[in-house]
Amino acid sequence: MTSNVYWGSPRQARLDAAETLPAKLDLILDALHLRDRVKDELVAIKMHVGNNLSYSVIHPVFVRKVVQAIKDGGGKPFVVDVDWDASGAEKRGYASETIGCPVYPVGGLKDNYYVSYFHEYKNMKEWKLGGMIQDASFLVNFAHVKGHPSCSFGAAFKNLALGCMVGGTRGLMHDTHHVDPYWFPELCPDAETRQRIIDSCPHGAIVEDRHSPGNLHLHYEPCNQCGRCLKVAPEGSWKINPANFWTFQEACAISTSIVLGTFDPGKAIHLNLATHMTPVCDCFGFTSMPILPDAGIFGSDDIVALDQATLDVIARSRLITENVPTSMEVIPNDGHPFTWMHGPMKDPYKVLEYGEALGLGSRQYELVDVLPVEEKKFAPMAYIHARS
Repeated sequence: MTSNVYWGSPRQARLDAAETLPAKLDLILDALHLRDRVKDELVAIKMHVGNNLSYSVIHPVFVRKVVQAIKDGGGKPFVVDVDWDASGAEKRGYASETIGCPVYPVGGLKDNYYVSYFHEYKNMKEWKLGGMIQDASFLVNFAHVKGHPSCSFGAAFKNLALGCMVGGTRGLMHDTHHVDPYWFPELCPDAETRQRIIDSCPHGAIVEDRHSPGNLHLHYEPCNQCGRCLKVAPEGSWKINPANFWTFQEACAISTSIVLGTFDPGKAIHLNLATHMTPVCDCFGFTSMPILPDAGIFGSDDIVALDQATLDVIARSRLITENVPTSMEVIPNDGHPFTWMHGPMKDPYKVLEYGEALGLGSRQYELVDVLPVEEKKFAPMAYIHARS
């Protein structure tokens, strides 16, 4: 089945507020009939408010638009994020006076307010969903698009999968990388060779296992699958397998399924803002230069179609390699531009494959431009009159 994804281009023909992204967000909210769907609903707006010195997160102007639409429709909105980001959100402009509603930690002030769901996957059985999500009756999933060191890309899926679970569950999801073995010590018994394997990685991704001295441990986030380590390790002793990278994305799909399963059908919408996209997640607490051109704003009832369309539109652009931090290695490949920084095994489309298989939506979509850019050669510039 084909799903509609509504899109507002970052381009505009005129120097006119009506052609800017916040105005196009209004058109997307109208197309999704948000106001008509939230009467008497307790609406959780799940977004990433960043931390520390982040300034590329979703600007309060956009958040205020969503909050006002919910209020217009008779709903009661609140913003929710993980505890260590929600604490201090006002320092980045997310105060109730600015956005029009409060900001709450998803698992309460001590990250211990949750509801347990059970689903066996790799090292996981119990998934602790933040109680503030459980309490809501309607969900607005509002994600900022950026790179991510675990899976190369973060948007609507990751916003829910990690951001709606309490800290312990988030940690276990990252640990799924390590369940399938990749180190076979019997094939590399000498310490000198182990040290050469460690030293072969310029990104510091390989270390001695702190829980098992004499064994090796791979930090999957900085690993870009360059293969230098494989040239040093004895054959079969050390493996860089796609399956170890993909487990995190499958865990994200399962987590998202649990989150969305708490809401009745039709009680969720999804929004992606693809502006000032940086190499890593907003939780890093700082903003670097944008590594891709702005791709606009997207909205849909279908989370799978939304992230698919977002990735496809971004893929039309080239990675701005000169803006990538010099400590990161850019290796061109045939995959998505995000994988040029994070490696081809961190395929951003994998989570969509898993999500579609779980019945969360369709990768088939129709992209609906809510305000096509008029190709005008010249137009008068607006004049702002001085006020007496």
